[in-house]
Amino acid sequence: MNTAQPSRGLAAFALAALPLAVLSHAAQAQNALTAGDDTPQRLNPMVVTAALAPRTADESLSSVTVLDEAMLRRQDPTSLTDLFRGQPGVDVTSSGSFGKSSSVYIRGTSNNQSLLMIDGIRLRSATLGGPAWQFLDPRMFQRAEIVRGPRGSLYGADAMGGVVQLFTPEGDGEPAPRISLGGGSFDTQRYSASLSGAEGSTRYHFAASRFDTDGQPVRRGGDDMGYDNTSALARMSHTLDSGAELGVLALRARGTTEYDESGSLATTDYVQQVAGIYGELPITDSWRSRLTLSEARDESANHAYDSILDTQTRTARWENTLSAGAHEFIIGAEYMNDSVAGSITGSEPFGGPYDIEDRDNKAVFSQALLDFSPLTMQASLRYDDNEAFGEEVTGSLALGYDLDAHHTLRTSYGTAFKAPTFNDLYWPFEDYGDFGSYQGNPDLKAETAQALELGVRGQYQDWFWDVSVYQTDIEDMITTETINGDSRPINVKEARIRGAELSIGTEIEDWTLATALTYTDPEDRSTGNRLPRRATQSLRFDVDRELGEWSLGGSWVAQNHRYEDAANEERLGGFGLLNLRAGWQFAPLWSARLTVENALDKEYVTARFFDGDDYINAGRSAFLSVHFGQ
Repeated sequence: MNTAQPSRGLAAFALAALPLAVLSHAAQAQNALTAGDDTPQRLNPMVVTAALAPRTADESLSSVTVLDEAMLRRQDPTSLTDLFRGQPGVDVTSSGSFGKSSSVYIRGTSNNQSLLMIDGIRLRSATLGGPAWQFLDPRMFQRAEIVRGPRGSLYGADAMGGVVQLFTPEGDGEPAPRISLGGGSFDTQRYSASLSGAEGSTRYHFAASRFDTDGQPVRRGGDDMGYDNTSALARMSHTLDSGAELGVLALRARGTTEYDESGSLATTDYVQQVAGIYGELPITDSWRSRLTLSEARDESANHAYDSILDTQTRTARWENTLSAGAHEFIIGAEYMNDSVAGSITGSEPFGGPYDIEDRDNKAVFSQALLDFSPLTMQASLRYDDNEAFGEEVTGSLALGYDLDAHHTLRTSYGTAFKAPTFNDLYWPFEDYGDFGSYQGNPDLKAETAQALELGVRGQYQDWFWDVSVYQTDIEDMITTETINGDSRPINVKEARIRGAELSIGTEIEDWTLATALTYTDPEDRSTGNRLPRRATQSLRFDVDRELGEWSLGGSWVAQNHRYEDAANEERLGGFGLLNLRAGWQFAPLWSARLTVENALDKEYVTARFFDGDDYINAGRSAFLSVHFGQ
């Protein structure tokens, strides 16, 4: 295998290339504007996560990236993090490939400082704080929205760095089956099937998938670490004659992942699950009310330590949307309960159960979406009362101004907070012998953040560009204090994260191209060091070309070095990854797809073991699949 080298001058290269990219499309854009072409703007998608209401990307007054169904099908990734890596403002680390622990950093914040939602249902581990991205099969989802910047005033705790929302298909039209099967490197097998459609006023989508691989070593010279995942999805909705709508959703993923425990193979069984039911009622022509009841579960059984953890989040959310001409108002309330069950009383180093295994959060929130064209405004306010960390008030204000028909200037200010996890607060006292001890701290305060952003977007018929700069200040950061080998979490550190993001996308004739450039400066203010595991420079380039029955494409992601530790002494080198893909529509409703991940066979590392060894990711790997259906 080739050893990856740190990326040098990445930002300079990308910025030098930017004028060429802009100039290459300017003439075509001007021609389209002159001709008055009013074809729907494919590159200005509708988003709902940024403002709790449908808005096009330029109207959302947010830095947002949409990964649509066409992109998901073209790239056919084995994991969601493959899609997220290198997107504007997004960084990814992993402890190996195929079902191994992964983290997603949005604008330099930590994995547990951003929120993951599936069709509006929050999914995370209440003990660790962050979601298990690695256990979600990309084939279960139709699209993803990545909103960067704090959204605490809309979603409460954890929405400090941003929000990722995954959407499942709703179903429409005649019954449409879809079947896919394939396999490839590391004795990998992938199967999936789905059925979507509508019957009268009832829409439905059912899907199932299976992923099984022998995996590859996560430590040099180690054993293969396998992974399997079985997922099932059911979604139905029905619209009554009155306009009221009822719907249900259930998504469950379960399986086993193998990992390296001090040089030996160990296994963890897991379950990721969301379920919800909602009802939406048009009370008047200008007032719609929606009630959602949901539950999310994160379960794991670690056989090395004979431990079982089951965290559940149950939520009742009531939203009311009122329209007044061009303006819109949203008023709502939310009740959320987190609970932890199971046993951590197995062999060392785990000990007894948590002292407190249940907590609830009550909240009320409101938002005003005001349109005084060419000036628009979004203002929101939320009050949270949590029995574990007390009361928090968060808010945001965003202003947008249409400079002309195709350019929008925006600025925003927002606050958010991160609630301490069950582990932070209640982890029982553990004596590690010669290694000291660890205990949770029930006196922790919530981490709080405030962020300021300035951005501008150019939206044209066949292409767009978006530039933003921001600063996020985080106070009461939770870190670990160690005295004479005894450790506990405390509130001490402050962080300042500054950054800039550029994204460009175009669809011209049979070409689809997208470029993302990210610069992030995540600084620990108490030391002046970079926050661990964050790259500061990232560049992603995606290109696809349709050639009749064939399609060809590739993605290139380059990132500079990062540090494993807070002291910035353990440096992890930068890398460049090339992924290739090809598709062939060889018969009506039949297609084949070949993907080659890490085509240049680079060895790259984004995290390190406690003993100093690197977590290595998979080298060159190829996967071939055959698909039936639309």
